[in-house]
Parts: sequence; C-alpha cells; structure tokens
Amino acid sequence: MSNKKLNSMRFLEREGVAYEVIEFDDSIHSAEGVAEFAGVPSSMVYKTLVVMPEGSNRPVLVLTSGDRTLDLKKVAQGTGHKKVRMAAHQEAEKLTGLKVGGISALALTAKNWPVYIDQPVTELEYMLVSAGQRGVNLKISVQDFIRVIKAQVISAT
Repeated sequence: MSNKKLNSMRFLEREGVAYEVIEFDDSIHSAEGVAEFAGVPSSMVYKTLVVMPEGSNRPVLVLTSGDRTLDLKKVAQGTGHKKVRMAAHQEAEKLTGLKVGGISALALTAKNWPVYIDQPVTELEYMLVSAGQRGVNLKISVQDFIRVIKAQVISAT
C-alpha cells in the first residue's frame, strides 16, 4: 500500500471522519470491478457522475451505486432543473481535473458544486467512494459522507 495521502483523505481528517483506504489496480475503472476486488456488493460502491444542467456550465455531482443507472429525468427533478445530461468522459475530466474512474466528490470540495446522492444509500451503514485517483477508494460511513459533503439525498435511479 502506498503512503501517498490524497486531498480527499486530508479533508476527511480535518473533518474528523474515520475512513479506510482500499487500493486496487488502477486499470479497474468501474464500480462493479471495485466491488469484486473489495469483496463487497456493488450496491456499496458509489460512483461519482458529472451531470450538466441544461443552460448552465456549472455541473452537479450525482452519486449512485455501481449496480444502478441514473434516470436523468429523476435527476433533473431531484436537483430542481428542467433538464440535465451526463457530461461526456472528456468533458468530465476537463471540468474536474480528475480521470474518469477517479472522480470524487471528496476531492472536489473546493469547487463547491452541488452534490446529490441516490436514496438507496440511506439503507447502508458504509459505502466505498473514489478518493480522487484511479485505484484508490475510501470506505466511509454513509452518514459522515452525507454530512461533510453536504450531499442532498434524491431519487436518481
């Protein structure tokens, strides 16, 4: 395991939030692949998706579990926008400065983008989320994540 501390880890430490680092081969880019590696159900691994509201160049981040697919109509409704679209991979990387597969709300706190998380997360005690770099996820309490990220729970799938 590397000893490299990422900004997401520093942020959690400043907030007094416990986390566990899970490192895996950075060729794994999917939540399903991370779940298989970590030996947890894909419903515990949350992917961070960059969503663009129509008529705005300010994205919102939407987290959903690896076993679910966003319903853009529900996301628009839940975020208070008329219409939204998924950012293309290249667009998401340009906006966030992070590679797809490593995009993390925890690493993007300085951008102050709105963060939404799919409602089924409330049934979990812990979740795995990207630390902001491919190959590194963090296991964190769902309640701590929602609190420190100020995520709004919505129906997104």
